Amino acid sequence: MSPSQRTGPEILLAPKLQAGDRVRLVSPASFPDREGLEAAVAILKRWHLEVEVGEHALDQWGFMAGRDEDRLSDLNEAFRDPGVRAVVAALGGAGAYRIADGIDFDAVRADPKPVLGFSDITSLHLALWRRCRLANVHGCLTGERAEASARQLLMTTRPITLHRDPGAASAAIDIPGRATGFLMGGNLTQVQGFIGAGMPSLDGAILCLEDHGNAADAAVLDSILHHLVASGSLAGLRGVAIGDLQGLDGSHAGAASGRKSTVEVYLERLGVLGIPVLGGLPFGHLPDQSCVPLGPTATLDTVAGTLTVASAVV
Repeated sequence: MSPSQRTGPEILLAPKLQAGDRVRLVSPASFPDREGLEAAVAILKRWHLEVEVGEHALDQWGFMAGRDEDRLSDLNEAFRDPGVRAVVAALGGAGAYRIADGIDFDAVRADPKPVLGFSDITSLHLALWRRCRLANVHGCLTGERAEASARQLLMTTRPITLHRDPGAASAAIDIPGRATGFLMGGNLTQVQGFIGAGMPSLDGAILCLEDHGNAADAAVLDSILHHLVASGSLAGLRGVAIGDLQGLDGSHAGAASGRKSTVEVYLERLGVLGIPVLGGLPFGHLPDQSCVPLGPTATLDTVAGTLTVASAVV
């Protein structure tokens, strides 16, 4: 199978990384500190890869890593360079949504390469899926589990299985069932931001969600989830996989306190969809998260407490 060939009806898989391949670190959103960037370089070099850093990776312009045109230039140069075999976002933060529509999608289709990143990088993942059906990797390199899962997903074709952590706050969000579909999503706030701004179809998908505390207030969360459901964005959804949700509040029982907790809001809003929901999965803004592929086929099983996802590379 050629690297640029689509596998299945609607998915574009890049070739897996091999020792000696070049990868490019870029900052499409906020700027990393120099120590964080150097740590990412060191990790990739441990994999026997050649590492390059985008020209504007350490630029600072407000809360972003340089002006929009500079961040976009670094990203597109990586996509256009035939020697670059993967693109790694140095940081999430904010700002990737400002440049997502400017991606050189023709270059991506002609020479697919996976993008590793999470949080605000969800904007790039969603745009690349909608326009190219490119499989990517949600996650980062920081932490033992993060590094191991990123290396597996970028350098092998083995599927990955995430197991529910019963002690995680989001494990309380559970609606029984089993579902199979392509995995898509990422940061909840960024997913909501794509409503009316290029949201890809989620018909046949399992939606994965994580959040960095932006929806910690029950009323704010209720509005976000209502917006997702009422807009029709979740039509045809087959399941929901929930990772880390910082600020999640399960301490108030609605009947006793007269107020809803954020756990109750998730159960109420997602419950109307009539699909399985599995919480407590170890992806998102954790000190050591697991990376997950976006685009490939996934199976969610609430009884086993697992999410298994096929490879994002060939």
